[in-house]
Amino acid sequence: MRPLLPRLTATLALALAFAAPLAAQEGGPTTEAGREALTILREAIEVPTVAGRGQVPALAAALTARLVAAGFAPADVAFVPVGETGYLTARYPGRDRAAAPIVVLAHMDVVEARPEDWERDPFAAIVEDGYVFGRGALDNKGDLAMVTAAMIDLKREGWVPGRDVVLLLTGDEETQMATTAAAAQALRGAGLVLNADSGGGELAPDGTPFAYTVQAGEKTYADFRLTLTDPGGHSSRPGATNAIAAMSAALTAIAQHRFPPQLSPLTKAFWEGTAAQAEPELAAAMRAFAADPGDAAAAEALSARREYVGLVRTTCVPTMVKGGHAPNALPQSVTANVNCRIFPGTSRAEVQAVLTELVANPAIAIAFQDNGTLESLESPLQPEIMAAIRTAVEERAPGLAIVPGMSAGATDSMHFRALGIPALGVSAAFLKPEDDFAHGLNERLPLATIDPGVRQWKTMLRAIAQ
Repeated sequence: MRPLLPRLTATLALALAFAAPLAAQEGGPTTEAGREALTILREAIEVPTVAGRGQVPALAAALTARLVAAGFAPADVAFVPVGETGYLTARYPGRDRAAAPIVVLAHMDVVEARPEDWERDPFAAIVEDGYVFGRGALDNKGDLAMVTAAMIDLKREGWVPGRDVVLLLTGDEETQMATTAAAAQALRGAGLVLNADSGGGELAPDGTPFAYTVQAGEKTYADFRLTLTDPGGHSSRPGATNAIAAMSAALTAIAQHRFPPQLSPLTKAFWEGTAAQAEPELAAAMRAFAADPGDAAAAEALSARREYVGLVRTTCVPTMVKGGHAPNALPQSVTANVNCRIFPGTSRAEVQAVLTELVANPAIAIAFQDNGTLESLESPLQPEIMAAIRTAVEERAPGLAIVPGMSAGATDSMHFRALGIPALGVSAAFLKPEDDFAHGLNERLPLATIDPGVRQWKTMLRAIAQ
């Protein structure tokens, strides 16, 4: 471990310089902890923690400065390098130091963003129209900021948990998850993981809270590389084969394929629980699908909704293509990436077999790309933990439906679940589906979610680690 003490005073001073103007933002947080969360989020967005830029240690240093200034012992805050990145831990000591700690998990890294594609600079946090815009505002620096501010506020209030609480901020969740794998081994004695990177609240179009999902499982992430080579030649003499055309046909077949709808105990509970809050037509589709995943009309109705499409079946989509070497030459090679999100209970090998059948071209090689992700497991929903989560969420939205759910995307939780440690996704972000731009252009977080989000984290930690 390497404590991050150099440059902390200067870093903290720079961060605090933002605080005064942020407090005056219309519609922004009104509590001290909420304003601190917004400041942390602004600071985090403006550090481009994209793979290959080596900026995760810089963000970790800034966060360390805040934690130490708030009263965390310097010896309890440490950064562990892993290649160009690393992970940060901050231990909040509890009364029973021998008890299995609670890990609060978020990630510091973000996916790439090209400024020329965005309406605003993705790495210059902009507060505008009731949102914080910037890469990572939602995935995952928003919740990282809220939970960090919550733990700082609890520390300043003098709260002492019943057992240790460990804030864990990983550095490559969006790529190899090497930091997660290392951190999971270092914290393999943990009793529970609360992941800020999944779950969360859904708002209806009018902004009314609709449902809160506790993520207890996720689909398996898998990338497959498709490769086709050809002798090529002069473009004025086209032959019977063309590598780009052949690859295009293969990718079209994959893009058009629908895997069969599937249902698990976790997704069945999600559909049934969410139906109670849905409008009649959508509720009917949810109940019909929960009763019979073979109901084609129900499956299609749910698949038509962007917030639910990933929960119905395995999906595979082309995401990258590279081919050709000159505008006046026949292509000699083409490679493509197909990204799959696999429903629990289906193996990667089974999906690869389907892709091979769809491509129907033995000249196209299909290879699984191992990036450190694991095949999915589900976490048990412990009644006392669910009761604590309900207390925190209902403090914010009384009577809100709280349902277990499965993420269509991959999260750091998989590495803890693989070790038998329960991991639950409990994001404090409440969003309308149309506000979810994670990994996309103009990513944003509603300002209105920050104050109640910090309170939710504080209440949840007090209830679980009492």
